[in-house]
Amino acid sequence: MESFALHSLSATTTFSTSLYTRNSLLHRSPGPISITKSSSTAHSLSTIRSSTQKPLLFSPFHNKNKIFTSKSRILALDQESKDSPLSKSAEKPTPSLKGAKLIPLLISVSIGLIVRFAVPKPIEVTPQAWQLLSIFLSTIAGLVLSPLPVGAWAFLGLTTSVVTRTLAFSTAFSAFTSEVIWLIVISFFFARGFVKTGLGDRIATYFVKWLGKSTLGLSYGLTLSEALIAPAMPSTTARAGGIFLPIIKSLSLSAGSKPGDTSSKKLGSYLVQSQFQCSSSSSALFLTAAAQNLLCLKLAEELGVIISSPWVSWFKAASLPALFSILATPLILYKLYPPETKDTPDAPAVAAKKLETMGPVTRNEWIMVGTMVLAVSLWVFGSSYIGFWHLHYALRDEGAIFCSLFSVFGFHALEVNACFLSPDPCVSGYNRCLLELYLLVLMNTEVEFVDGGRHLLGKNRDALGIPSVVAAMIGLSMLLLLGVLDWDDCLIEKSAWDTLVWFAVLVGMAGQLTNLGVVTWMSSCVAKVLQSVSLSWPAAFGILQASYFLIHYLFASQTGHVGALYSAFLAMHVAAGVPGILAALALAFNTNLFGAITHYSSGQAAVYYGAGYVDLPDVFKMGFIMALINAIIWGVTGTFWWKFLGLY
Repeated sequence: MESFALHSLSATTTFSTSLYTRNSLLHRSPGPISITKSSSTAHSLSTIRSSTQKPLLFSPFHNKNKIFTSKSRILALDQESKDSPLSKSAEKPTPSLKGAKLIPLLISVSIGLIVRFAVPKPIEVTPQAWQLLSIFLSTIAGLVLSPLPVGAWAFLGLTTSVVTRTLAFSTAFSAFTSEVIWLIVISFFFARGFVKTGLGDRIATYFVKWLGKSTLGLSYGLTLSEALIAPAMPSTTARAGGIFLPIIKSLSLSAGSKPGDTSSKKLGSYLVQSQFQCSSSSSALFLTAAAQNLLCLKLAEELGVIISSPWVSWFKAASLPALFSILATPLILYKLYPPETKDTPDAPAVAAKKLETMGPVTRNEWIMVGTMVLAVSLWVFGSSYIGFWHLHYALRDEGAIFCSLFSVFGFHALEVNACFLSPDPCVSGYNRCLLELYLLVLMNTEVEFVDGGRHLLGKNRDALGIPSVVAAMIGLSMLLLLGVLDWDDCLIEKSAWDTLVWFAVLVGMAGQLTNLGVVTWMSSCVAKVLQSVSLSWPAAFGILQASYFLIHYLFASQTGHVGALYSAFLAMHVAAGVPGILAALALAFNTNLFGAITHYSSGQAAVYYGAGYVDLPDVFKMGFIMALINAIIWGVTGTFWWKFLGLY
C-alpha cells in the first residue's frame, strides 16, 4: 500500500487549481491563495505532488471563512471559463503519450524472459513452476520500475499467467477471496472515516494542547497521538498526509519556521524528522497499523508459519521494543538533530483555539469512536484459538491448589505447578475439577487430562468465533448505516481497490510458488550454504535480518519489498533453523522500520520529505543513524522480551 497508494490518498478537503495557462497570473498577484472546499459529496484529498513542487499550505488551525483575493477571483473566472461551452469548443488539448514507459517495460519483461529461456532450469523444479517464477520476477521488477501503475502491471502479470496456461483461471484469481486482503481494503475505508469526521485531527490537537509547551513535549504529543490512532487507521501514509503533516506545518509556520528556508531549522525540521522516524515504530506496534503487516502474516501462513490470535500475538511481541523506540526517538533526535526553538509556549493556546473552533465532538465522531472500539475489541477477543498448550503440574503431599504461571502471555508451554490435597500421584476428581475450573474461567482454556492424569492438554476456546475480516465488515456496515460514510466514499477510495488487485496478484503467485515447490528449493539452497559455513541459527538470523533490511535501499515501497522478498527470506530463516514465528514477526517488524531510511523508502517518507523542511542529505544521514539505533533497541530488548514470551 503505502507509497503505491500515495497517488490516491483520500481525505475531506480538496484544493481548487486553475489551468496551467493561468498559473503565471496567480504568481504575479500578491496575497494568499484561497482554499476552497469541494461541493460534491465525494470528498478526496488532492494528489500529493513530488518533492520538486512547492507543498500546499494546509493548516488544521485555519479559519472556516474563505479569503477572497485577486487570486481567488481569477480562480473563479477560470472555473467559469472552463464551464463555458465556447471555451470547451475553442480549447484544443495537447495530445500526450500514454501507456507503458518503454525502458522500464523492456527491463521488466527482459528479466522474466531471461529467467525463462536463458537460465537453466534446476532438476528439482517443474517446468510449470519455473515459468511461474519467471512471470513472478517480471511482475516484481515492474512493481519496482513502474512501467505502468502498480495495479495495471499486476493485472498484466496475472493475465500472462492465465494466457500461457501457467495457472488456471480459478487458481490465478483464488487470492481475491483472501480474508486478509479484504481486511486491508476495509481498513482503507476506516482511515477515510477518521479523516472525514475530523476525529484524527481532534485527537492530535488535544495532545498538542496537553504536551506542547516545549518543542520536545510537542514532539511527544504528536508521536503518542499517532500511536493511539494507529491500530484503527492502518495507513502510515494517510496518517502522515491527512493528519500530522498539516498540524506540523501549521505549528512551524506560526513559529516562523518556513519550508525551504534557513528558518526551517527553528522548529519544522525537527518535528518532521521526529514524526517521520517515530511513525515506523508506531506502524510496527499494531498488526492493523499498516497494510504490509497483514500481508506479511498472510505470506507466512502460505509457508506454514501460522500465528494464532494474530492481533494479540503481534502486539505482545512488538509492545516492549516498539514502545521503547517511540519514547526514545524524540529525545535522541532532540540531541542529534536539535531544533533552534526549544520552547513553544504558544502551541497549547493555538491548539485550544483550534478545538474551540471545531466545537464539541460531533455525532459522527462519536460513532467513529464507538465503531473503532468495537472493531478493535473484536480483533483482540473475537479471533480463533490461541493454540495448544502442554500443562504440567507437580504433586505435593497436601495443601491447596497453587498455580504458578510462567509465560503468562501464552506463546509457549504454560507451566502449572499445583499442590493437591491427595497424596495419590494421580489427580483426584475433586482437585481435577478445581484445576479445570481455574483454567476455564481465568485462562479461557479447555483441558483434557492425558497420561493417567499426570499431564493435561489445553486448548484456548474460541472467544467469540468472529474472524478479523468479519469484525471489520461489521464496523464498515455500521459506518454506512449511520451515515458516517456513504458508498461514494468507498468508491472513490482508489487506493483500496488498487490494493485489492495487486495484493491479490502477489499473494496468489507467491502461494502457487510455494505449492509448486519453488520456495522450498530456494530455501534448501540457502540452507546448504549456511550449513557449509557452520553458522548457528542466531548468527544466520542476524545476517538474514540485516540483509533484508539493507536491501530496502533498492526499493521504493514497503509492500513491494514484502511481495518480492518476504517469502524467500522467511523460508531461508526456517531452513537455517530459526523458529518460524520469531522469523516471521522479526521480518515483519523490520518491514516497518526500514520505511524511514530514505526519502523514497515508503509513502510517508515522500509525504514528509515533500513538505520541504528536511534536506535530502539529512534524510539519508538521520535515516541511517536511527536505523542503527533501532537495530540496537529492537535487538537488545527483543532478545530478552521474545525469550520471555517463548518465541525461541
